[in-house]
Amino acid sequence: MPAPILTLDQISLGFGQHALFKNLDLVLHQGDRVCLVGRNGAGKSSLLKVIAGLLDADGGERVLQAGTQVGYLEQEPDFSGFATLGDYAAAALDPADHYRAEIALEGLDIAMAMPAQTASGGERRRAALARLLAAEPDIMLLDEPTNHLDINAIEWLENHLLATKTAYVLISHDRQFLTKLSRSTIWLDRGEARRLPQGFAAFESWRDQTLEAEREQRHKLNRLIKAEARWAVEGITARRKRNMGRVRRLAELREERRNQIAETGRAAMSLAAGQLSGKLVVEADNLAKSFGDRRIVAPFSARIHRGDRIALVGPNGAGKTTLLRLLTGDLAPDAGKLTLGANLEIAKLDQNRAALDPQKTLWETLTEDKLSRVSGHSDQVMVRGRPQHVVGYLKQFLFDEGQARSPVQSLSGGERARLLLAKLMTRSANFLVLDEPTNDLDIETLDLLQELLGDFDGTVLLVSHDRDFIDRVATLVIAPFGDGGWRMYAGGWSDYLLQRPVDDVMARAQTKTAPVSKKPAEPRGVSKPVQNPAGKPRILTMAQQKRLEDLSAAIDQLETEISRLEEFLADPELYEKSPVKFQKAIDGVAERRQKLEAAEAEWLELAEIAEN
Repeated sequence: MPAPILTLDQISLGFGQHALFKNLDLVLHQGDRVCLVGRNGAGKSSLLKVIAGLLDADGGERVLQAGTQVGYLEQEPDFSGFATLGDYAAAALDPADHYRAEIALEGLDIAMAMPAQTASGGERRRAALARLLAAEPDIMLLDEPTNHLDINAIEWLENHLLATKTAYVLISHDRQFLTKLSRSTIWLDRGEARRLPQGFAAFESWRDQTLEAEREQRHKLNRLIKAEARWAVEGITARRKRNMGRVRRLAELREERRNQIAETGRAAMSLAAGQLSGKLVVEADNLAKSFGDRRIVAPFSARIHRGDRIALVGPNGAGKTTLLRLLTGDLAPDAGKLTLGANLEIAKLDQNRAALDPQKTLWETLTEDKLSRVSGHSDQVMVRGRPQHVVGYLKQFLFDEGQARSPVQSLSGGERARLLLAKLMTRSANFLVLDEPTNDLDIETLDLLQELLGDFDGTVLLVSHDRDFIDRVATLVIAPFGDGGWRMYAGGWSDYLLQRPVDDVMARAQTKTAPVSKKPAEPRGVSKPVQNPAGKPRILTMAQQKRLEDLSAAIDQLETEISRLEEFLADPELYEKSPVKFQKAIDGVAERRQKLEAAEAEWLELAEIAEN
């Protein structure tokens, strides 16, 4: 086996008295695909920074092979000195390699010429991701790369990472993304790093087995302590001479139990539906909305009934949030009529976290709302009609007492998401409106949210790019089909894929898949594009006509070979069983895609001449 390109040896890191992880070992080889999982606050992002060399560990050694380049996805990139997002994405590249930045920006749906100073936070984050992909380092460190990406961009990124030879370590809450891309898993749990030599597909069952074994071990230890304690009381009184060995054994057992770190609990989230709403929750009659010359919602009609769980899907900029606001009455339509049902109690969660003031403390955040605060008590919050102390309520969402007086800006993204959910769940509601509720949530909290929405007696209207979440939660999907048009489909994301019209599928098929890492090489036998002297009609020669026919067959053959190789690579255990075959298949896909792109470009050139 070749030498590792990066090694972490007995790495430990903590803040104050809190140890994030200790004695962690990690070895990365070229082409490794590692997913990093764990609860919010477990230290995942900190570990990536240690790997990147941006954060010094408290103990242990980091060894990087000479010449190895490490790329880190910046959470808050600095765009000072860059006029456009394209300038930023290509800044570290030689001029001859700027095409790589263009490919990445196009795949992530960002315009090269977009001004950096007016770009949104999501657009800046995508530009940072494009810069990292274009740089092609030896190791990529990806912290929640799918945040701010729509489903098309997520699928493009998946295909890119499947084709790359770069090693990477990634953090994500997107189960499909992790399952498709990872070949090994590191689980940060209660200060310990556990390694699974398989991808995320095998993680959850392994995690559950590990926790069950721990519970059984604690149970046995408790029984042994009780038995020894009983002997210490009864045995010593029955004999004058103490057995000091057994007394010491009892002390050791008690110390062992004290040192055991209990399994981290789940956030005690619960949703309580308010009074029963009417059977008809929302009726939209030919709603339409435009901004300037751009039509966002063409005449759209729908009925939403009590108990429906509806997911709005589509690419960024399609108008999902606009349609969401139209359907809840927050935005007036240009035309059409909206009717809201009787007895609606609406609770909302927005993707911009606007309900959180970063300067306020968690305590103030929960008690600032007069509807939630218990009258006359600034230390209690009304939770679905019952008073609770603020600290006690925060503990239910896995915040400790010390955090209660800390500012919101000190929280991680996942902790902010949990705080928003805590604020949302103080009220009873029968209509939940959730805009990107899964952003930054750890997988365990995401599981709980899915269960809560499944058991919720009311109605749910949500926007999400998480395909697995939509499959588990939604009973209906609303998706765009162009020029402001929207359609409703029964089921979740997978059901939508099966039901969408052929024209939608064809339009989607025309989008680019994974970019190649180098400029396409011209295949042998491929003639150069035919030049057209000014004023002369272009006519295919007999040789060009034959070439056009040969290219059609070659394109079909290449597409078939790529499809077979991708099916071969879909085996989640392939890398562990045969890394050599895995690498050959990856190289084969990349080589055939290069040839396919070149063949298609030449075919289009010749076909254009043939049509004249």
